[in-house]
Amino acid sequence: MTTSSIPTAELLERFGFSEFRPGQAAVIESLLTTGRALAVFPTGAGKSLCYQFPALQIEGLTLVVSPLIALMKDQIDFLTSRGIPAARLDSSLTQDELFAINQQVESGEVKLLYVAPERFNNERFLAQMKRTRIGLFAIDEAHCISEWGHNFRPDYLKLAETAKELGVERILALTATATPAVVKDICEAFNIPVNDATVTGFYRPNLTMLMTSCATEDRRAKLLSMLKDRPLGSTIVYVTLQKTAETVASFLAENGISARAYHAGLAAEERTEIQDWWMGSPDRVVVATIAFGMGIDKSDVRYVYHWNLPKSLESYSQEIGRAGRDGEPSTVEVLACEADLPVLENFIFGDTPDPSSLISLVTEVLSGDEVFDVSTYDLSGRHDLRQLVLRTALTYLELEGAIKKGTPFYAEYEFKPTKTMNDVLDAFEGTPGQFVKDIVRIAKKGVTWVKVDPEKTANSLEVERRRVVKALEVLQEKGLIELRAAGVRDRFTRLVGPSESNRLVASLVEKFERREKSEIDRLQMVVDLVEHPACQVNALVGYFGEDRELVCGHCSFCLTSKANKIAIGSPLPDIDILVSQDQLRELRHQNPLVLSSSRNIAKFLCGLGGPAMTKARLGRNPLFGILSSYRFRDVEAYAELETVGRKS
Repeated sequence: MTTSSIPTAELLERFGFSEFRPGQAAVIESLLTTGRALAVFPTGAGKSLCYQFPALQIEGLTLVVSPLIALMKDQIDFLTSRGIPAARLDSSLTQDELFAINQQVESGEVKLLYVAPERFNNERFLAQMKRTRIGLFAIDEAHCISEWGHNFRPDYLKLAETAKELGVERILALTATATPAVVKDICEAFNIPVNDATVTGFYRPNLTMLMTSCATEDRRAKLLSMLKDRPLGSTIVYVTLQKTAETVASFLAENGISARAYHAGLAAEERTEIQDWWMGSPDRVVVATIAFGMGIDKSDVRYVYHWNLPKSLESYSQEIGRAGRDGEPSTVEVLACEADLPVLENFIFGDTPDPSSLISLVTEVLSGDEVFDVSTYDLSGRHDLRQLVLRTALTYLELEGAIKKGTPFYAEYEFKPTKTMNDVLDAFEGTPGQFVKDIVRIAKKGVTWVKVDPEKTANSLEVERRRVVKALEVLQEKGLIELRAAGVRDRFTRLVGPSESNRLVASLVEKFERREKSEIDRLQMVVDLVEHPACQVNALVGYFGEDRELVCGHCSFCLTSKANKIAIGSPLPDIDILVSQDQLRELRHQNPLVLSSSRNIAKFLCGLGGPAMTKARLGRNPLFGILSSYRFRDVEAYAELETVGRKS
C-alpha cells in the first residue's frame, strides 16, 4: 500500500482531521504493509493517531500499552465522542466496570483497549488476551524498554516477549524522546526494520528557550516577577519534590497568582480536580512534579518553567514539549541553580543497591527449588531492595540467563455472593455444580468474603489450578459473585546453580554502577546545556540526532551572545557540625545490619530510605535526611571515614 492509498476521507469523517501531520502517514503505511513501525514524534505531534487510524482498517483488537492513565482517559473520551468504541483497564475502575469492559472485549465490541504495562502481570488478563485476536499491539513510551534509556522500566522489557506469546499481528512502538542508540534498542527488541522507524524533527521554532542563572534565595522573587511581567497564559512550573510544589504554589497564591500544587501525594480525586481546574482556564498556574502533563491534551500552554533543574535532556525535552502545541509563541525557562544537583544526584544514588543486598538476593534465588514462586513484596523486605530496584535486578538475572520468569498468578481469590450462597451453590447441575460446591467447601468463609486458595483447592480436588480460577470467573460472569484477587506471586525457573553466584553478583554490581554513572552523566548534560557557549536549541536537538546548520535565534545564547554560568549557592557548613562521629557510631551500634556499609549510612543521612530502614523506623530519627542538601559522594566519603575508623 502506498501513502496515497491510505483512505484520508476516513481521517476527516472519523477523526475530524483534514490531513495527516508530518510522519503520521509514513508510520501508518509501514503498519499496513510490513506490520512493524516505530514513531519518534515530539510531544504533541500526533503519535496517538498512528494507532487510532489503522485500528479501524484492520481486523481484531488494537491493544495500547501506556503507563499514563491521564492519556488513556483523554483518548477514550475523544474516541467515544467520535463513535469509536474504546476502553481502558486500570486500577481506578470498579469491579462492575471491569466486568463490563471484559465482556465487551470478549464480544469484540471494543476496538481499542488501553492498559498499563503492569496489566500483563495479571494471569486472568493474559488468558483473555490469548483468546483474543490482536490486530495491532501499540507500545507508548517505548523508550522505557531500553536499559540505557532515561526511564528504564523492567515491565517494558517483557513486552517484546509477550507480543510473541500473544501472537500479535502488528507492532507499533511510540515515544517522544529517543536518542539514536535508544531507537536502535527499540527496533531490535520489537524486530522493527530500520526503514520502518520514522523520526520527525525535534526543533520547535515557536519555543523561546531561556536559561536563567538563579541563586536559591532569589528564585521566588524571580519566578513571581516573570509571571507578573509577562502576558497571562496557561503555565506549568515543574519542581522536583512534593513539598516544593506545595510551598511554591502557596507563595504564588499569596501574591495574587492563580496557582495550585499537583503531585503524587494528593488523593486521586484531588489530582483530577486540580487538573480540571487548570484545564478550564487559559491563565492558571500549576506547580507540579514531573508526572503532571503526561498524556494531557492542552494545546495552549504558553509557559513552562523549571524551578528545579530537570534530571536529563530527555525529561527536559518532554516537559518543554507541553508548551505551544498550538504553534503559537511560547516560553520555556530554567531557573538554573547548583543547589538542585544534590537532590537529583541523591535520587540516582538511592537506586544503586548495596552489594550485600545483591549477594543475599542471588544466594536465595540460586539455592532454592528449580521452579519457585515468590512475593516480590516479601523478597524486597528480605534483601533491603526497593520494589523497582528489585524488579530491575530480577530482570538483569533473566537477561544473564540465570532465571526465566513465568506468568505471575494470584495466591488467593476472594468472592462474595451478589444474592445468597444458595444461589451460587444451585447455579449449576451435575458435575459442574458439584465442582462449585467442592470449591466452596474447601474455601475459608468469612463474615462477608469467602477466600479461595486456588493451589490448595486444585491439589485437594486433583484438578489443574486453572480450572478452579475458571470456575470462579464463570460465577462472576453470570453475576452470581463479586470476585477479587490478592497476593500476586511471580513464577520463576532457575536455569543455573549456586556455582554461578559470584559471577552473577559481579555482573549485577557492574550493571547498577554503570547505570548510576549513566544517570549522573545525563544530569551533567543538563548543566552543560545551561552553560553551552553556542546555540542551545541546536545542542538540544543534536543530542537526539537532529543536525541543524542555522542558529535558532530564540535561545538564551542566541538572544544575548553570552554563555550562562549556573548559579553557585552559599557554602554549606562542614558535615561534622551537623553530624558527630559519636552520634553515628551509637546509631550503627543500635542498627548494625541496616547501617552496615558506608553507602547505606550515606543513604540514611541523605534521606534515601529503603525497606530495612522503614522496618527499623529510622525515618523518625533526627539524623535521617539531615544531609539531603549535600552531594552524595561527599556524604559517602564521610561515612567511609566512620566505618574505617570503627574497624581500625
